[in-house]
Parts: sequence; C-alpha cells; structure tokens
Amino acid sequence: MDGQSRFPRQRTGSGDAYRSGPAQGAPGTTGTALPGAVAPGCALHRRLHLTLDPADLVAVGAVRRRLRTALSHWGVPELSDTAELLSSELVTNALLHTGKGAVFDAVLDPDHRLRIEVQDGTTRLPGRRRDPDAEYATSGRGLMLVEALADAWGVQLRGDGKVTWFELALP
Repeated sequence: MDGQSRFPRQRTGSGDAYRSGPAQGAPGTTGTALPGAVAPGCALHRRLHLTLDPADLVAVGAVRRRLRTALSHWGVPELSDTAELLSSELVTNALLHTGKGAVFDAVLDPDHRLRIEVQDGTTRLPGRRRDPDAEYATSGRGLMLVEALADAWGVQLRGDGKVTWFELALP
C-alpha cells in the first residue's frame, strides 16, 4: 500500500504548505497526537513534506520552524541549526531562481541520517559564483555553505525539474 492512500496530504492552517499525516480518525491511531505527528512505527514517522507556492519567501521561515519542531520530535535537535540554515538556502534558491514553487522533503532514516530534498520545476543546474568579488556580494554563498556544512550533497535532474539535496549525520 502506498503512503498517500493511508496518509493523505492535509492542508495546514497557513494555506501554503502540506503535511503528511494520518487523516483524523484513521484506523490504528489512538489517543491525541500533535498536529502533523504520525503514529510511531509508521513508515512516514520521520518525514516532513511541504509544498511551497512560487515566490512565497515568507514560507522559508515556516519551513525552518516546522523542520526544527520535527527534528526535536524525532529526537535529533542537535541537527536543527545546520539543517535549518542549509534548508533555507535551498528553498530560497528554488523560490527565487525558478519562478515556480518547490517541494521540501526531510527524512530521518533509522541510522539517524537526515536527508533534505528540495524539488523545483526547472532543469537549470545551480552554480557557484565565479566572480572574484563574490566574497563581497550580499548573496550567492548558499551552495558554498551547503558544500562546507553537509556530509553529502548533490543535484538530480528529473523529467519535471531537479532535486537539490543534502545529508547530515549525527556527530
């Protein structure tokens, strides 16, 4: 059974993002849970999925807050600062430079390795500034931060755009 049929997307109160979680009253769920929380043992227990509208830069702050809350809930708050910073860079790049929306996914695997993916609707690859005066620019350092702080990162082209991703492991 696929995750979407058991755990349909639910619109959040902000109207600009989605979360995966069990529908209210779903079989197998008991008691009360935090909004967006998924039943322990579920394959989606450590996954955060958000859909962002084009040019909605206000949503970048919401992504950071939701990610920090999720990482705390998953028991790895020590990944929050770096994950928030790098996620902000990738989401901002996707919203600013593509003119389209973005899809944000964060997944924590059983070995406590966090993978963040930001999918956008263009196949244009991101690149670093080649300008010698770039160190004095007010923007353009996002990929340098990702390269310096992530344990691994990359870009995957897909038929409908690309996914820029990074991974962080517990120290």
